[in-house]
Amino acid sequence: MNFNIKEIFTAFMVLFAVIDIVGNIPIIIDLRKKVGHIQSEKASLIAGIIMIVFLFLGKSLLELIGIDVYSFAVAGSFILFFIALEMILGITLYKDDDDSESITATVFPLAFPLIAGPGSLTTLLSLRAEFFIENIIIAVLCNVVVIYVVLKTSPKIERIIGANGIKIIRKIFGVILLAIAVKLFAANIQALF
Repeated sequence: MNFNIKEIFTAFMVLFAVIDIVGNIPIIIDLRKKVGHIQSEKASLIAGIIMIVFLFLGKSLLELIGIDVYSFAVAGSFILFFIALEMILGITLYKDDDDSESITATVFPLAFPLIAGPGSLTTLLSLRAEFFIENIIIAVLCNVVVIYVVLKTSPKIERIIGANGIKIIRKIFGVILLAIAVKLFAANIQALF
């Protein structure tokens, strides 16, 4: 076993920034108003399962279509870069066409694509190119716990932090994510050449 607190913390912070569960509180509250009840336990658990399964099978899927992990990590660094720009500048580069009004169960719009979406799945494979898998799994599980707590307490968090507080947190994590994207790009582009 190769447990490393620094790797766990770094992977946790990267995933926390990409998932952006605090920044998604307004979406969660809006969804809660539309459907009445959010199944926090199921949404958190399903998101965690999706991320861990992709962590193990994602590399095999890539090899099946002939892409190496380093190329995927470089592509992932671009996605992280654009997510960071969205967070810092307050713009939307990616728009999901999914109509959440027509979805009755809250598990799937929350678990996928909001929590375990394209950004977090790409990030997992990018992290796998750099960190030991057991550290990433612990980071995923820690994020699942945070996601569960945030989903359960989202109305209270919104009242405490306020709309401006959420915007500030998004911008701070955006800058951190931007720096991580640059580091990830630099580390993996060398391995390609």
